[in-house]
Amino acid sequence: MEFGEIFPFAPEDGLLILALVNFIGSLIPFVPLPGFLLLATMSVGNEYNLHALALISAVSATFAKQIIFYISFKGRRIMNEKTRTRMRPFERLVKRYGAAAAFVAAATPMPDDIIFIPLGLAKYNPKRFFIATLTGKIILMYIIVFISHYVGLSFIEPFLEDVDDPATVYIGIIIFAAIMTAVIVLLLKLDWQRIMAKFAPWTLDENNKDES
Repeated sequence: MEFGEIFPFAPEDGLLILALVNFIGSLIPFVPLPGFLLLATMSVGNEYNLHALALISAVSATFAKQIIFYISFKGRRIMNEKTRTRMRPFERLVKRYGAAAAFVAAATPMPDDIIFIPLGLAKYNPKRFFIATLTGKIILMYIIVFISHYVGLSFIEPFLEDVDDPATVYIGIIIFAAIMTAVIVLLLKLDWQRIMAKFAPWTLDENNKDES
């Protein structure tokens, strides 16, 4: 299967489609892969401006992540007290390294919502979160753009050699999203008080200044 068959669209609609795919993919927890694949595809050749591709992808993804952050920021009210008590040590941990943690999560292909959701629950500073996330996303998108443009898609195409139907790729993305969603559920259910007692006992202090 040709790589371009995964995202068939008219070239003149490319940038708008890219923004929508990145926004929607980033808004749904753990589903950024379609945006990455589309960005890589559009970066090959000279049809699109490379800076426009990177910046549009970064901004659209960042706005989606800001929504997830605000939902988490407000969503702590609907969590039961038992879950909130379990999560507080982990919230203090990510809040201590807030901007750095958000930047690293945004600048790497890691499932960044594992960091972003706890930051929202911990009521981390929204402006700092936005700046750190946007900066990280810009770096990540430029890396994807330049590697795809100058190296091509040779590093991805071997995975598609035996794929005949694009639906197989879509199903794989959905399965991956389901697995990563299960990770978040597990994250909420872990006894972080017991875990942090061994590795970061300061997070158990209810009077810790990062708890404000």
